[in-house]
Amino acid sequence: MANYRDPKLKVFTCNANPELAKEIAEHIGVPLGNAQAVRFSDGECQIKLNESVRGCDVFVIQPTSAPVNEHLMELLVMVDALKRASAKSINVVIPYYGYARQDRKARARDPITAKLVANLIETAGAQRVITMDLHATQIQGFFDIPVDHLLGVPILAKHFSEKGLSDIVVVSPDHGGVTRARKLAERLEAPIAIIDKRRPEPNVAEVMNIVGNIEGKTAIIIDDIIDTAGTITLAASALVEAGARDVYACCTHPVLSGPAIERIGNSNIRELIVTNSIPLTEEQIIDKITVLSVAPIIGEAIIRVHEELSVSKLFD
Repeated sequence: MANYRDPKLKVFTCNANPELAKEIAEHIGVPLGNAQAVRFSDGECQIKLNESVRGCDVFVIQPTSAPVNEHLMELLVMVDALKRASAKSINVVIPYYGYARQDRKARARDPITAKLVANLIETAGAQRVITMDLHATQIQGFFDIPVDHLLGVPILAKHFSEKGLSDIVVVSPDHGGVTRARKLAERLEAPIAIIDKRRPEPNVAEVMNIVGNIEGKTAIIIDDIIDTAGTITLAASALVEAGARDVYACCTHPVLSGPAIERIGNSNIRELIVTNSIPLTEEQIIDKITVLSVAPIIGEAIIRVHEELSVSKLFD
């Protein structure tokens, strides 16, 4: 590991994804900060900072993935500890932003929990957020501090480019993901198709019809989050029935809850490509799933923030 030249840059982690934090620290060339997120016997969270952070630019790596409330609380307490220890700046790196799907009032009397989480992070003392592929990009506006929004598409596109697939069509599993699909399609120089679906209730998707030509083509379905995998596996079946030659799928955030792994294992998906924004358990690591690392892109973003350089240049 090369040593980063500025000792005032420090990287810490809690318990959500320590392996990713280690990778990011190695990419930057700094040791991972000496801190622990522990529990009292009644379950309360305690943060122990075992080194000085006075006058430092500190970056805390903590996706708010399952168990989301535990990991969110760890992040808030860590930020408070850093603030009281006189860190010069506190930057929270949230590769996966939990509660992002509660970004608006879908029904009367609904909370907007994504905004509440933003308020909590700011009130704790964070001065900047670095995140990746927010489910709803307007969540950036829920914060009154700078938000650097990183993209997973370049990482996914590079993987597919290296596979040398032919006759590709990039498929959005719904109308909301068209922009994401178009970004991948531009990088792969491929057309796009859209699956027009109706969702009768949460976590239940019903495929309606496919807009675009997919017959005889290699279809790549792209989404930001795969949760129970109902949408993605139904989409794969619909594509095969409509004449697709092969079906691949990809996403940035592999939530993979409930029946997801069983559904993916039994699906028409040849390969599912995900990132390590959320760590997979042993049970979730199956032959069909390929994990790509987001550590290099997050590491570069951290260096650029610390050196006051443009982060958007990473995606030019």
